[in-house]
Amino acid sequence: MFQLGKTIVSEAIIEKEFVCNLGACKGACCIEGEAGAPVTTEEVETLKQIYPKVKPFLRPEGIAAIEAQGTHIVSDLDELETPLVNGKECAYVTFTENGTASCGIEDAYNAGEVDFRKPISCHLYPVRVQDYSEFAAVNYHKWPICNDACTLGKELKVPVYKFTKEALIRKFGEHWYAELEKVAAKHQE
Repeated sequence: MFQLGKTIVSEAIIEKEFVCNLGACKGACCIEGEAGAPVTTEEVETLKQIYPKVKPFLRPEGIAAIEAQGTHIVSDLDELETPLVNGKECAYVTFTENGTASCGIEDAYNAGEVDFRKPISCHLYPVRVQDYSEFAAVNYHKWPICNDACTLGKELKVPVYKFTKEALIRKFGEHWYAELEKVAAKHQE
């Protein structure tokens, strides 16, 4: 672990390699698991505001889940999350013709309908951030459904921090990321 500003960063994000392999996993991270995607308090407000523009990009099942549960839920552990369809996939998930999961929010973003790409937790994956009162912990999350992404990352020699560069900059800023690159360069010497 090392410190960058008010973050404590796991060395795994510079040591492990990762590149999403949607052809292999079909977007399983949007479908698997026991909970929706974590969302921040600010994102809760954004989801409420953009829902009318995102709705046309969603599946009927997702719309029904959102209209029954809300644009977000509060879990049993008091955490904010996206709602699920029948306790399974994220309500915002869409599917391509070949069955690969996609994000309706990101589809709306790519179509120029909204300026919010998707929840930061989704954008950052496989990086997970846990906020504490004095600092944020930045960790690599290993999930067996992403084994193909780890294999592809090794083949392409892309460390996690490079794969998630845009999301890390979105979360922590350009300066923080530049400092991370310096640490990574020293670590690889």
